[in-house]
Amino acid sequence: MIFDLSVIIKPQEESDKNLVLKKLNQALRQKYSGGERVQFVFEKKSVDARHGQLKFCLRYKAYVGQNPDGEKKEFSWRKADGSKKVVVVGSGPAGLFASLKLLERGVQPVIIERGKAAGDRKRDIAAISVKGLVDGDSNYCFGEGGAGTFSDGKLYTRSNKRGNISDILQTFAHFGADPKILTDAHPHIGTNKLPQIVGAMRQKILELGGEFHFDSRAVDFIIENSGGQKIVKGVKALCGNEQKEFFADAVILATGHSASDIYSLVQKVSPQSLEAKTFAVGVRVEHPRELIDKIQYHGKRGEANLGAAEYRLAAQVDGRGVYSFCMCPGGFVVPSATGPQEIVVNGMSAAERNSAWSNAAIVVECRPEDVAQIMAGQKAAADFGLENDIGSRQVGEAALFGLAKDGGEALLGLAFRSWLERETWKNGGSSIGKNGQMAPAQLMKDFLAGKQSQALPRSSYTPGLVSSPLDAWLPPFISGRLKDAFNIFDKKMKGWICQDALLIASETRTSTPVRILRDKESFECLGLKNLYPCGEGSGWSGGIVSSAMDGQNAAAAIPL
Repeated sequence: MIFDLSVIIKPQEESDKNLVLKKLNQALRQKYSGGERVQFVFEKKSVDARHGQLKFCLRYKAYVGQNPDGEKKEFSWRKADGSKKVVVVGSGPAGLFASLKLLERGVQPVIIERGKAAGDRKRDIAAISVKGLVDGDSNYCFGEGGAGTFSDGKLYTRSNKRGNISDILQTFAHFGADPKILTDAHPHIGTNKLPQIVGAMRQKILELGGEFHFDSRAVDFIIENSGGQKIVKGVKALCGNEQKEFFADAVILATGHSASDIYSLVQKVSPQSLEAKTFAVGVRVEHPRELIDKIQYHGKRGEANLGAAEYRLAAQVDGRGVYSFCMCPGGFVVPSATGPQEIVVNGMSAAERNSAWSNAAIVVECRPEDVAQIMAGQKAAADFGLENDIGSRQVGEAALFGLAKDGGEALLGLAFRSWLERETWKNGGSSIGKNGQMAPAQLMKDFLAGKQSQALPRSSYTPGLVSSPLDAWLPPFISGRLKDAFNIFDKKMKGWICQDALLIASETRTSTPVRILRDKESFECLGLKNLYPCGEGSGWSGGIVSSAMDGQNAAAAIPL
């Protein structure tokens, strides 16, 4: 028998093992009174700072009359002989975990990645901050490990119905993550450790016969028409200056939410396979870490030896959700654009979460009808300032806009997202002839008062900031809801609105505005046989863990 137990202790009691054991036995007696041997296994630790009192909640499993060994994951990867192979487009969490799942079946994964290996990405990422130069294929979003590699590495998810969360965490630990992720209530790895971990995953996949093709961007599907159906037989990829064809028994599409060209490709060959979905956009809010720690821990952080404090906020404003997303305690705000003439901000933290700042995205829910209303008055790409982008990207925003206007309503959200990112760029460093990745920013108090900030505080955002009246150019349905939500949040966290609270624009990549439709059981794309969309780019998951599980599920569903 196995029982789940929880005990509440004060921080100073954590080291008293006898006291913890006494509390565990008391909790067990409420559920079981027999005399069989019991083993307690520590599961999770969380902090409860409500009502001004710091407490720890310790969760255990009690194994009565049996050993807990069966809870540990046994890895069963097999050497692939190449008789069966699957092309995996993308090497983010969905792509990597899909590849490992294929190797459990002895199937060879052939991974096509538009970006570079994690180590090589660092130079391109540095150029974004220092020179304002964005490599469209190697940046914070594209490359080995996906957007999660250079982020906080958050592993917390509520998606426990997708699969075995412990399986994902144990796999990360196997490849070098701190074993504490197995027991922390809100586990994270840290951007300074993730590159080595995804590199170790790559080495294992290569050892077992898998292939990696970096600097190889998928540009088309290889399609065979049979009996009125379109069957995907592989992909065409631009590898440097050479186009190559990769044939396979199936294709897993594990691209991230920033790969707009993939949605345009799917729309071109199977428009019925796409639908618009809800997404969210807003700003990054940055505070001094000390302030957030003081609010959350009631000034008692030191006595409990606690790390940087987290927060989670949410409100309903005029029928739309406004909420915090990807909160990075002791972290940094980073430039996450994937092309020229756009600004996108995101957050990340090192494993230690020890910077002087804490930040979070505060975003507004955007539904397809909201975007359609905004776009309805636009007559041409020129109205969105996109005409100069034709030819400047692999799939220009103007072409994307044209697809959206010509019956491809599923892409309207992408066109809106591109427009907002361009507007952010126009109001950033480019507006004063400086680094094009300098982001527009405003003090929260000035945003609420409707005035431009005369001076900005120090920030973790290394390209630099430009004072800008965000409330004057952000769409009103976003800025108005943000203002109302900020006042609500300050009532929940007194002092959250303060002189040092800073808004940095724009946070637009919380999730994709598009979903690639698939069968719920087989995971196969509804309009394209042999194509298995998964991960954040498919619109079916969000975050590292849920994307990893989605990749596993897609790989397991392929009938090979």
